[in-house]
Amino acid sequence: MQPSFLKVFKMSKLKFISIVFMMTVASNVWAGGILTNTNQNLAFNRNMARDGIIGIDGVYSNPAGVIFMDQGFHLSVNWQMAFQTRSIFTTNPDFALGMDNNGATTKKFKGVANAPFIPSIQAAYNTGRWSLQANFSVTGGGGKCEFSDGIGSFESAVGAIAHSLQPLGATGYDVDGYMRGKQYYFGFTLGAAYKLTDNLSIYGGARLLYGTASYKARLNNILVNTEAGAVPFGTFLDNANVRIAGGIAQYADGINQIEAGIAQYQAAGVPVPAELTEKLAGAQAAKAQLEGTQQSLQTLETYREGVSLMSDQSGLGIAPILGIDFKTGAFNFGAKYEFKTRMRMKNNSTVKEAHQIEAVNKFRDGSSVPEDQPALFTVGGQWSVTPSVRVMAGYHLFFDKSAHWYKHDEKKLDGNTWEYNGGAEWDVNDKLLVSAGFQKTDYGLSDEYMNDMSFVVSSYTYGLGLRYKVSDKVKVNVAYFQTNYDTYKQDVTPTATNATTHNDFTRTNRVLGVGVDIDF
Repeated sequence: MQPSFLKVFKMSKLKFISIVFMMTVASNVWAGGILTNTNQNLAFNRNMARDGIIGIDGVYSNPAGVIFMDQGFHLSVNWQMAFQTRSIFTTNPDFALGMDNNGATTKKFKGVANAPFIPSIQAAYNTGRWSLQANFSVTGGGGKCEFSDGIGSFESAVGAIAHSLQPLGATGYDVDGYMRGKQYYFGFTLGAAYKLTDNLSIYGGARLLYGTASYKARLNNILVNTEAGAVPFGTFLDNANVRIAGGIAQYADGINQIEAGIAQYQAAGVPVPAELTEKLAGAQAAKAQLEGTQQSLQTLETYREGVSLMSDQSGLGIAPILGIDFKTGAFNFGAKYEFKTRMRMKNNSTVKEAHQIEAVNKFRDGSSVPEDQPALFTVGGQWSVTPSVRVMAGYHLFFDKSAHWYKHDEKKLDGNTWEYNGGAEWDVNDKLLVSAGFQKTDYGLSDEYMNDMSFVVSSYTYGLGLRYKVSDKVKVNVAYFQTNYDTYKQDVTPTATNATTHNDFTRTNRVLGVGVDIDF
């Protein structure tokens, strides 16, 4: 048995346990920042450049500009459907030990995140110089993501254990992995805009954020392949313990015999031969190594039937929002600043006590986890080229590095998230409006920040749609947008075997929706 076995085995064990609990898989499934959804109205879906517009969707995108709408009550009700996949191509030399991997060292792990019903409502009442406004929307999360076969870090952990168990007769492994995360951040916003002049308005409001999330993960049906065939992990542990116990007993008998021989030399006053002393030291070292291995195997007894976790989280936060709008001639400009929302998500989970592995403590029952929604600054403009044609542009800056996330993950980012967008809309006639737009999102990602439990990828989004005026009071919006993601390439060196692994991260995202705008 190699001297490095015990060290590698212990590291593999820690990797195996901690991986299962490092789960935050359900980040946002819409457009926007790492923890923020910005597509709160169908008008955004067909044209992302909404930061300087005047319309009922401005209750979210440009609240100060809503006062320049007609007097009276305005309402927008929206329903969106989001369909997303997350694909991770993981390369790890230990995958070659997988019984179903056919010697391949690269595997694809795919997660499906669908949100078939995402509602949002914007309402405004304009009276005199005042505009009283309310918004309800899913400002973060928005669905569940499920990896039916687990993820690469799960299988990498089991592969590392199989690798470290090779001195005990392991030749391969098999495992069933599963992970699912579900997350919703519901936002309730109240505010008011005031018209300072016929061209200038300001806005002040606050958003109450309620977050709810649940996570499930499991590794089960773990098999260890041997020359005699595949056996359950628990059976392999039993067999290994029997062999190790036998080896310890044999070494103990040998040590007793050597010590008896040494005692005879000492009783006779004859120098003890050096080879006998060396033989004793070697036997004692070998026995101590087996005892250490036996102890390490005992620590895995809890996991002989696999590992599972269930955790539910909830939390509340509130943050102010400020806005300003200025219009002159054919131009309109708007800006908004959403303050950071301090969020602490409280756990109700199967992890009841603090654990020596810090990753487990994120889900410790009764603990509160920092998950701030970052501050957001937006600015944009609209130019009415003709009475029937308008073009728009905008810019978003998410202050990710000023938020507070668990274990200060925000410090691992290379920078904040920024977006720029553009779009145009055309009144084809009195009833039909068509529009299209795009948005470029760039995250400040780093290898240290990225992991396959939760990841984002910089992207380019385009959308198109139409608005049809059913009557003077009712308009219907229909829109579709699609996000094309980059591929982020990450190199990782696992602690256990020091074998360099590689992850390629990418996603797909498609959103379809319909909305109704009503003027009273």
